[in-house]
Amino acid sequence: MTLFYIVLATLIGGLLSVLIAASLTVSLLGRVVKHLVSLSTGVLLGTALLQVLPEAFERDAKPQALFLTLLGGLLFFFLLEKAELYRHTHHHEGDGHHHHHHFDADQAGRGGISVLVGDSIHNFCDGVIIAAAFLADHHLGWATALAIIAHEIPQEVGDYIVLLNAGLSRGKALFYNAVSGLAAVGGGVLGYFVVGPWQELFPFLLVAASSSFIYVAVADLIPQLQRRLPWRETMAQLGWLAAGLALVTLVVSFSGHH
Repeated sequence: MTLFYIVLATLIGGLLSVLIAASLTVSLLGRVVKHLVSLSTGVLLGTALLQVLPEAFERDAKPQALFLTLLGGLLFFFLLEKAELYRHTHHHEGDGHHHHHHFDADQAGRGGISVLVGDSIHNFCDGVIIAAAFLADHHLGWATALAIIAHEIPQEVGDYIVLLNAGLSRGKALFYNAVSGLAAVGGGVLGYFVVGPWQELFPFLLVAASSSFIYVAVADLIPQLQRRLPWRETMAQLGWLAAGLALVTLVVSFSGHH
């Protein structure tokens, strides 16, 4: 059943955002993304700090080694992003950041390859993270999948808008995004068979997952939320962020984890 849960969770994460993008207009997607960014910030930080890290530290591993893994994970994702292999930006034309004309075309690269390759690698890593969490505990697996899904929705919607503005048709943009999302399934299946036999590595893998969540939240999402905005929009940001934290808290309460 564990493998089934991993495939199901990664499949939902990879395709849910595509279905949302297919059902909404581009103008509405542009307005929705900024709220989803606030929500996913709360979910990512809450999951990492309230659920995944505590679970890792409750296992039989030295705290110093786990903190070293956390530091190494943050540096690893920083370097991966510097190499443009770990894409998680939500910026696109019309997002309120006053990007130059043809910004999306530049972001997409030739035929959208830059977006799709970076996103596929990101999704594959997410799949491995989900597999490790499910192998440690099914409740933790679903909580981790929830955090990744919450982030993947604005991520994939943003990429969809970029691909559209770069010249791809609606059908092609949705299809390529769906194929990219399926990389998470491949990462989940590979993670199940490769990680499964190594029980002693689970605490370190959970910390590595947390480093991914924390890095994305701190390096990408929070800087977007720090723009000067009217007080009503600021309160809306805080409300969505609080909703993300509340969602994680509810999951923790119902799962019986602490």
